[in-house]
Amino acid sequence: MMDVIKGLYQVAQERKENPTEGSYTCYLFEQGLDKILKKCGEECSEVIIAAKNGKNEDTANEICDLLYHLIVMMADQGISVEEIEAILEKRRQKIGNLKKFHVSDHES
Repeated sequence: MMDVIKGLYQVAQERKENPTEGSYTCYLFEQGLDKILKKCGEECSEVIIAAKNGKNEDTANEICDLLYHLIVMMADQGISVEEIEAILEKRRQKIGNLKKFHVSDHES
C-alpha cells in the first residue's frame, strides 16, 4: 500500500510544481489550503456515512477519496510520506502496550 501512496504523493507534488490544465489536483492547489481542508472534512464525513450504511464497497471508495485528499494536503504542507511512515512504524511497535487508565476513587 505504501508504494501506491508514495506514487500518488509524487503525482501530487508534480502537479503542485508543474500545474496541468484540467487537473483536479492542480485545481485544489490553486484554491489553496482552505479548499483542500474542506475537501478532507467532506470526505471524512462521507467515510463515516458509508460505514454507517454498511456497504463495504462504498466505504472503501470513500476511504480512497479521503486518502487522496489527505495526500494532497500533505504535499501542500510539505509533509512527506516518509515522515508519516516513520510515525506509523513507531506506533506499530507500541501495539500491545495498553495505556493505564486513571481510576478515580468515588468513595472519597
